[in-house]
Amino acid sequence: MEEPDSTIDILKKEFPDFVLESNNNFGEETIVVKKEGIMDICRFCKNDFRLQFNFLMDLTVVDYLGKGKKSRFEVVYHLYSLKFNSRIRIKAPVSDSVVRIDSIVPLWAGANWMEREAFDMYGITFTNHPDLRRILLYKEFVGHPLCKDYPLNKRQPLVKKIEN
Repeated sequence: MEEPDSTIDILKKEFPDFVLESNNNFGEETIVVKKEGIMDICRFCKNDFRLQFNFLMDLTVVDYLGKGKKSRFEVVYHLYSLKFNSRIRIKAPVSDSVVRIDSIVPLWAGANWMEREAFDMYGITFTNHPDLRRILLYKEFVGHPLCKDYPLNKRQPLVKKIEN
């Protein structure tokens, strides 16, 4: 009996122009894709009958400043299929010149707060996000504190307490 295609194989066949690299170390499938294809790839991962990644486990960002990578940031998505008990990690490089990627909130409502956190902490703008604003820090906060170039001793402006 023939072995079914892996998630990586399926995505490489469906999106040959968007897959940059992939690996499967210790059963952990990871695929790196062009950010321009993230919405289509995620939609396919969620809706394709062979994959059915119906749960967005996590969305985060990695800052590679000073690591010699072509793109400074990587937005990382961890998807899970309840039906098949399988996972995939999708990475999308984002340059520091255009710090923007499509929002996946239309696919998974839970991405809302995760994308807001990535925006707040790293400055990643999620195009077409329904309510992209700070979620952890106050609106007068200047900068993005998880970026590697954010000064450790940076002082923030004081904000007057609003009395009721």
